[in-house]
Amino acid sequence: MNMKKLKDMEEEFLTFYPTGFEDEKFFPTMKKFNPSKLEEFTKENLKKENFSNPNLVVDAFFKIIQKSVLVSLFDKLKFRDMLASLTSYEKDMLSIELYELLHGNKRNGFEGLVEFLAQYNLAKWTIISVVLYYNDRQKEYFIKPTTTKNVIKYFELQNLVYKPTPSFEFYDSYKKVLNEMKKNVHKTLKIDNAAFTGFLRMGMED
Repeated sequence: MNMKKLKDMEEEFLTFYPTGFEDEKFFPTMKKFNPSKLEEFTKENLKKENFSNPNLVVDAFFKIIQKSVLVSLFDKLKFRDMLASLTSYEKDMLSIELYELLHGNKRNGFEGLVEFLAQYNLAKWTIISVVLYYNDRQKEYFIKPTTTKNVIKYFELQNLVYKPTPSFEFYDSYKKVLNEMKKNVHKTLKIDNAAFTGFLRMGMED
């Protein structure tokens, strides 16, 4: 990891925005993004006890995708069409994978969700990581493909090879690297994990 590039990026960013994402220039963007509201919705609707009702869980998953500004309109429409085609059994299966991802064996849930969504060409980083992120914005990361590829190249991250098909191995390894990077920047740049990766994206663009 090229730590010098990270520290140079931090210095430049804080020169323009001395209080990081608390700077008034970001207020309109942060208000539109409003991740705390969707995190509250996710935690409430995808809590353990709700998984006894697969229809409720699947509907909540759909609403998270639809409400999130992080997911593209194209993927939202494809996701909507997929859910409309599911049988009750398939909704049960989807609910089981979500339970494992959020409350059980994360690896099994991640891989199971990828396998399930692949049937509909929806095994995408954005869709799988967005529910993880909104369930815990301080621990989990939203994976945006372009930003992820650029981070790996720009910061010279070794032994990390991005692939379009999501894998738990990559997510877990990339998460550890991002956590290490996060330790080395000012607290105003990491109010949550999407803000931190947003800082990296903006810094690379500059």
